Amino acid sequence: TREQTSELINALGASSKIGLFIAADEEGGNVARLMDKLGTTKLNSMYSYKDEGVDVAYQNAETIGTDMIGCGFNTDFAPVADVWTNPNNTVIGSRAYSDNYQEAAELVASAVRGFIDSGVVCCLKHFPGHGDTAEDSHKSAAVLHKTKEELMAGELLPFYSGIEAGAEMVMVGHMTVPAIDERPASMSEKIVTDLLRGEMGFEGVIVCDSVEMTSVGFLEEPERCLRIMRAGVDIIIGVSDVEKTVGRLIAAVESGEYDISALDSSVYRVLRLKLEHGIAS
Repeated sequence: TREQTSELINALGASSKIGLFIAADEEGGNVARLMDKLGTTKLNSMYSYKDEGVDVAYQNAETIGTDMIGCGFNTDFAPVADVWTNPNNTVIGSRAYSDNYQEAAELVASAVRGFIDSGVVCCLKHFPGHGDTAEDSHKSAAVLHKTKEELMAGELLPFYSGIEAGAEMVMVGHMTVPAIDERPASMSEKIVTDLLRGEMGFEGVIVCDSVEMTSVGFLEEPERCLRIMRAGVDIIIGVSDVEKTVGRLIAAVESGEYDISALDSSVYRVLRLKLEHGIAS
């Protein structure tokens, strides 16, 4: 219930010296945690609204964000910036705003503005694009068979427009782009640091998709988290053994495997975002 949710959020806040990101995947359609459980405004999948234009994309996002704030949440892992260009893709499908790159870019940017005006932190996902993969990264390795040039002209357009619109968080997925790196995107410095931070100029917080997914299950959890952090990710989602993982990160810093200045930069970006939204204290 909303009362139980409020009590839990308040208890979590009281237990932490630093304010917490209270987050959910709230997209509409099949991915609607609050809509389904707490009875917030019910919306269909964003793809179903694609022909209604940018104003509706804005209104939907503002509604979702306002409802989340009203329930005690401050962060939404949305909007989906993937473009549904592969009809056989089941992991994204109608979660996308469009099956057209340019239209998706326009709608995603408008949604970002709606989320920002609601006061919630929003997150573009799943970088560098999960809409053209045949596989589901939850269940297996997912491969994006595109060159960097093709990504720039297609998949990355909604991320560019979303960043320009003010998105403060980007989620990197676990799909592999062999033309850039044989490692999953979340573990690739070429994709996280060189492309997203460097070439695209994103200065906000980078999170990764859940590390519980099969696509990154080829390593033990502490090691996979270290590789993700070394690639340039600021926040890891879905860690099951926090103590062991933190221990591995500390050991990596002490041995020189992980640069302490990179860790400091991640902490700074997280705290800066929390302060900007009144979350840190």
